[in-house]
Amino acid sequence: MDNTSMTLKVPGKLMIAGEFAVLEPYQKLAVTAVDRFVYAAIEQSERNMLTLQDFKLENLDWSYEAGEVRIHSNDERTQFVCDAMTVVYTYLMEKNVQPENFHLAIRSELDDSSGIKYGLGSSAAVVTSVIAAILNKFLEKPPASELVFRLAAISHVKTQGNGSGADVAASSYGGMLQYASFQAEWLLDAYHNCKSITDLVERNWTYYELKSIQMPKNVYFCVGWTGKPASTSKLVDQILQLKSDNPEAFHRFLDASKLAVDQFFQGMENADVELLLKGVKQNRKALAAVGKAADTPIETPLLGTLCDLAESLGGAGKPSGAGGGDCGIAFMPSKQQADELMKAWKDAGIKALNLQPYPYGAAVTKE
Repeated sequence: MDNTSMTLKVPGKLMIAGEFAVLEPYQKLAVTAVDRFVYAAIEQSERNMLTLQDFKLENLDWSYEAGEVRIHSNDERTQFVCDAMTVVYTYLMEKNVQPENFHLAIRSELDDSSGIKYGLGSSAAVVTSVIAAILNKFLEKPPASELVFRLAAISHVKTQGNGSGADVAASSYGGMLQYASFQAEWLLDAYHNCKSITDLVERNWTYYELKSIQMPKNVYFCVGWTGKPASTSKLVDQILQLKSDNPEAFHRFLDASKLAVDQFFQGMENADVELLLKGVKQNRKALAAVGKAADTPIETPLLGTLCDLAESLGGAGKPSGAGGGDCGIAFMPSKQQADELMKAWKDAGIKALNLQPYPYGAAVTKE
């Protein structure tokens, strides 16, 4: 291993279509990596250290004992990183790779400099950056995106206990993806019962499916932030509660979501802008309806305004991710309409974010 510092750049994400439904088996979701990043710098050092710049935690000592990484800090925010290090470290040991001491430093630009969270998947990108940095440092050749994704997915579910893993996929692979979730329950169970991490990584993941998709050239992608960061896990719990409280409404939503998402993917594939926009509008309706049924405001008034403005200017908009605040997205059929939308958003008190889909996943940066 050389002594030079290596820096990795890992993109954040935005959910595009199919939110909530993706938590059910075989339901597809569209997600894109975006051009805001988490950076992980790793270098050999005399002792094992960790720096999390955004939490102002510097040079924390850590050790690997009895199959677990222990970070010497009482700060609960280190848990995601701790679990990620445990998973990747264990994987390397199984491959007979003995990492030498290193210092890992992580910083994120996914949130605003004033600490405002935009909902760009920071915990998933951080986990992916930890996994990718350690693999790139200690494996003989750069790891495949699939290996990064699987180890990061295991680690994210180990910490969080739920989630679709779509954010991890976007950070690992980059670009725009068609994604079906491995199902968190399935993965947790498989993790607790596996012989080894290697075995779990190499086996077939029953429900999981992923492929890259391309956005038609004549479609313009806009992102607006409505303020009030939303708690994804809380919203997910409320929507999943509907599954037991009102199964009929929940299954109506799944059918409506599938129809909308299929239209969206077909529009993408055939560069049929009209069909793509129709899919986005239908998905917006499906999400609003399930939010209403669950008495959970997925489409807040300002997100509603964001979408209505997009439609009034000839495009289509919808909440991105769990809704309840955070970001909305819009697809516009011309640059002029996209520019007009940005102005209209600004007048309505919506902050247009300078974000675009980003084609690459976690990778060593030459910068």
